[in-house]
Amino acid sequence: MADTEPARKLQLDLNNEVFQKNWLTLDKLERNRVTDTLRKLRQLTWDRLHRDQGLKLEKIVSVKPPKGIDALYTLRITQSRRATAYRDANFLRFLTIAPDHDAAYGEKSLHRACRKRKRPP
Repeated sequence: MADTEPARKLQLDLNNEVFQKNWLTLDKLERNRVTDTLRKLRQLTWDRLHRDQGLKLEKIVSVKPPKGIDALYTLRITQSRRATAYRDANFLRFLTIAPDHDAAYGEKSLHRACRKRKRPP
């Protein structure tokens, strides 16, 4: 039988220093597009996020996640940019916003962002 736990909307963690720097240094139009995507994400369950064709959530298999993180993911945050994030219980914890598609899969930048993640209390 399928999982009987009621579907809960995912929660966002935007407190990573690298993510915030990436987001706030975008031009106004791109910042607004990121904000629109974040608003959309707040309305989704984890199942809907995995099935959403516009966001194109992808597991990063080319980079081993740091200790304490099960897997790293990318998702389309704007039409031209991808964000990296990981799941922590019901939270989607953002790490970076890449300047282009290929940069989202860069091992060095992902590990730097992971080191700067703020651990919840």
